[in-house]
Amino acid sequence: MGASVLRPDGALKVSGEFAYSSDLWLDGMLWGATLRSPHPSAWIRSIDIGPALAMPGVYAVLTHEDVPGEKFYGLENKDQPVLAIDQVRYQGEPVALVAADHPETARRAADAIVVTYGEREAVTDPRVALERRMLVRHQPVRVGSTFSADVVVTGEYEVGMQDQAFLGPESGLAVPAEDGGVDLYIATQWLHVDQGQVAPCLGLPPEKVRLTLAGVGGAFGAREDLSMQIHASMLALRTGKPVKMVYGREESFFGHVHRHPAWMRYEHGATLDGRLVYVKAEILLDGGAYTSSSPAVVGNAASLGVGPYEVDNVHIDAYGTFTNNPPCGAMRGFGAVQACYAYESQMDRLAAACGLTPVEIRIRNAVSQGSRLATGQVVDTPAPLAEMLRDLDAMPLPESVSRDLRDLPGGVGQTTHGDGVRRGVGYGVGIKNICFSEGFDDYSTARVRVELLGGEPHVLVHTAAAEVGQGLVIIQAQIARTELGIDHVTVAPADTQVGSSGSSSASRQSYVTGGAVKTACEAVRERIEKDGRPLEVILQDGPIEETREYRHRRTFPMDPVTGQGDSHTQLALCVHRAVVDVDVELGLVKVVELAAVQDVGKILNPLALEGQIHGGTAQGLGLALMEEIQVRDGKVLNPSFTDYLIPTILDMPPMQLKILENPDPNAPYGLRGAGEPPTLSSTPAIAAAVRNATGLPLSRVPIRPQDIALA
Repeated sequence: MGASVLRPDGALKVSGEFAYSSDLWLDGMLWGATLRSPHPSAWIRSIDIGPALAMPGVYAVLTHEDVPGEKFYGLENKDQPVLAIDQVRYQGEPVALVAADHPETARRAADAIVVTYGEREAVTDPRVALERRMLVRHQPVRVGSTFSADVVVTGEYEVGMQDQAFLGPESGLAVPAEDGGVDLYIATQWLHVDQGQVAPCLGLPPEKVRLTLAGVGGAFGAREDLSMQIHASMLALRTGKPVKMVYGREESFFGHVHRHPAWMRYEHGATLDGRLVYVKAEILLDGGAYTSSSPAVVGNAASLGVGPYEVDNVHIDAYGTFTNNPPCGAMRGFGAVQACYAYESQMDRLAAACGLTPVEIRIRNAVSQGSRLATGQVVDTPAPLAEMLRDLDAMPLPESVSRDLRDLPGGVGQTTHGDGVRRGVGYGVGIKNICFSEGFDDYSTARVRVELLGGEPHVLVHTAAAEVGQGLVIIQAQIARTELGIDHVTVAPADTQVGSSGSSSASRQSYVTGGAVKTACEAVRERIEKDGRPLEVILQDGPIEETREYRHRRTFPMDPVTGQGDSHTQLALCVHRAVVDVDVELGLVKVVELAAVQDVGKILNPLALEGQIHGGTAQGLGLALMEEIQVRDGKVLNPSFTDYLIPTILDMPPMQLKILENPDPNAPYGLRGAGEPPTLSSTPAIAAAVRNATGLPLSRVPIRPQDIALA
């Protein structure tokens, strides 16, 4: 532990040799395709599959009538139809499936299906949905009774719909089995919850639906929900042949959930010297057509809605609504991102109103160990936010504005020639819950086996934890080497032949699956030590194997009226400083440098950790300046990487990092989940820097050129 051990999949990925789920292949396999609704809201009058069935090479065409088991599934609530029954609730909703002997044949056959729709009014404004009580969840937080102060600042803020933009599109291979079941090879984040949703819809017991993790090309929350898992399995069982499905880039935008867009109204009251007296907030999150994980996202936004600041009086209402917009669910930061942008924007306004610097106002109100959050939960582990802010402020700033055209906004396009370029500096602070919250039974299972191979001890670690790019595969091996002192460690492919490890989300896998591997290794070591003989001698009697479950400390649901409760397992902090150059005439922004300080409890793998901080920061930069799914009247206008822009290597600036280690005594090795916090604090820091350069209020992200140039 603590070494920068290289990833076993790293060289394969950069050389193009790694097998992703889209590379899966079996002789004689068929290709699946999905017909999707062009309307955000409509009745289905009729479906004619005849023209598709008549096409040569087509093996099956399926509608909702062909679903063999339950017709609905869902991550938290079974409200999503496997295939649309009598109506569609969002553009892109699956209506019918095709299996054919060639992918192009499958696509043409899907296009040949004739569906008659009766269009109806779509509800696309979440404020209208709220008025009509189309609620997923309303979570209040109520603390204190003093809501007047010497200094009061108010603001309304908006966050656009961000896409996870993973580079590997949804894909998988379903293989019918001799026992009447199906073997599914799939890129996902949570094998067992997939199994729990797929099996009932196929009318099969869970043991006949076996899932194995295929190579995952990024996830960031979007693979928590099902995409084609049930569809591919239905086609495979109907045809008796393996069926592969791979979404194209455009279909991928319709095939997964997105980050909830948000509308937020905040009011902060403080004393003349900048100490918070109260916070009022209304947070409205658009959940789209189905529930997905919106209830948990609303809970996070509410419980973390004032940020890592001490304040005795809080009045928050967080809402999630149903609309006919694309479904929204998990994305890195999970509700905390939206709230963070608003409360950090407010802290900057408050600093200006009190005559303080952005850093000083945050230090004066920073939580520390022993502080009480708005939910009443006490921060009972190290939380050195003031120290982190001082460390960040002490980092050297980059040199003044460059005169090299390549370093100016617009870059090598030479759009900017130096006139009207102004520099700005901004700060952002974020607090993120780690692991699942609100009483969820959050655990992981690990099986560890030690045996002799070639006369030497070898360790096999088997979990169902999904490696989605975060480096978990090497962390599991590092833990086994540390605990058992054996160099030869293999991490088995993740599948459902071992107990659940939960989802690769909520920055939880190093904590929970790491804890499970550690506990299983300790059980193996205990048996070895109890035996007393040399290990090689013990293993001549046969392998030693132990399976263990690991649970973090208990959490509790938020009170539905007051929001009180110890709802979170662990909390993590990250702070960012952004330096930007802005061409105020053209509205172009270049991020010159980003600096970050993060407390991770314990560094397990320095190189992997730095990658997580860089990666989370990149997604925060994208939300601040360029990433937004444009939805108009319920229809997506930019489902491509031509029109949906994500940061490239040319957009990411140099980064200064300082990583603190203040161990959490409740966590394995004292670690603190690290993947999500940088996504929170980077967005408001960049937005604040642009405000600092332009003098504009800029209350919406992403900030668009016209927001600056036409202001």
